[in-house]
Amino acid sequence: ANTVLGPTINIDRDPRWGRSFESLSEDPYLASQLGVADIQGIQSQGPMVQVKHYAVYNQETNRNSPQDNAIVSDRTQREIYLPAFEAAVQQAKADSVMCSYATVNGTFACENGQLLNTILKSQWGFTGFVTSDWGGTHSTVASANNGLDQEMTGSTYYGSALTTAVSNGQVSQATIDDHVRRILSSMF
Repeated sequence: ANTVLGPTINIDRDPRWGRSFESLSEDPYLASQLGVADIQGIQSQGPMVQVKHYAVYNQETNRNSPQDNAIVSDRTQREIYLPAFEAAVQQAKADSVMCSYATVNGTFACENGQLLNTILKSQWGFTGFVTSDWGGTHSTVASANNGLDQEMTGSTYYGSALTTAVSNGQVSQATIDDHVRRILSSMF
């Protein structure tokens, strides 16, 4: 395997959450420190790391549905839900980030420009690639333009639909070039 689908560094806020068993902590600082060590250890052995599930993903009620809409302030995100991801990309230099099934403030995480383009890529300087959770892509144009680099699995939105969106001018060639550059640079 050339990519490890983990670690899961979401903050464990609900013990009923189906991913609690693989999360690192309910404390943002501890999750950050454990996540950095885990990522560095994995990457030292050769495979890429795909840290997950970005972001604000930890509820069991309506999990993996549009009703899993986390309404959170920027301060709450930055103090509780994002520190482990920031440490993962800035300190541990994670190769990849997997966006979650969650809806954050009304926008699916895998097409959330604030989370993907603004915070992750611009503010934190993340140079790796963003992959959707399996079936976590919900659109072509919105996800491509808002920072999702790779749809997993299949090509429902990033196959012929993406080719058409580029041909129609809805997604620029520069956007596609950025997605491809991020994936290939991490692989090489």
